[in-house]
Amino acid sequence: MHFRIHLAAALLMTIAASAAVAQDASAILHTRALAATCANCHGTDGRTVDGSAIPSLVGMPKSYMVMQFKAFKDGSRPATVMHQLGKGFTDEQIDSIATYFAATKR
Repeated sequence: MHFRIHLAAALLMTIAASAAVAQDASAILHTRALAATCANCHGTDGRTVDGSAIPSLVGMPKSYMVMQFKAFKDGSRPATVMHQLGKGFTDEQIDSIATYFAATKR
């Protein structure tokens, strides 16, 4: 009987761990999808071509990116389209995008 209790506990822990891994994978895919919305202007994976007037996002410090994104969003930084695009993102999404690009190697 003691063995069955341990077996049941191990099974429950395995199920819980699998659910956590699936949830983490889903969060990662969601973040990558958010970051992909930047590709039209900032290039694939946030890498613009050399000489572009639009900055690369990859490797940009998170705090700087959040600050700039929020400045576009509130209109305090002039832009062509970023002030319009920025309004479509929540602060959590901005933080997630900034974290993604800051962690991506150049």
